Amino acid sequence: MLDSILTFLQIIVSVLLVACVLLQAPEGGLSPVFGGGGEMYRSKRNVEKFLIGATIVLAILLVVLSLLQLLPQLK
Repeated sequence: MLDSILTFLQIIVSVLLVACVLLQAPEGGLSPVFGGGGEMYRSKRNVEKFLIGATIVLAILLVVLSLLQLLPQLK
């Protein structure tokens, strides 16, 4: 039961992590969403900071979930 919950959480975190990374793409990124002009610089920068932080948190969470799922196999 716990194994299936951890697997489900890993899938959800993985999808969110991929989405965060794709939104940070330097070519497209979020610039088309915010127009790319200087007038939206603050909003764009705040969103990019949030995405970087979310990427770090999701990556750490994915590693922790993976280690938790591996733990019963080590016994």
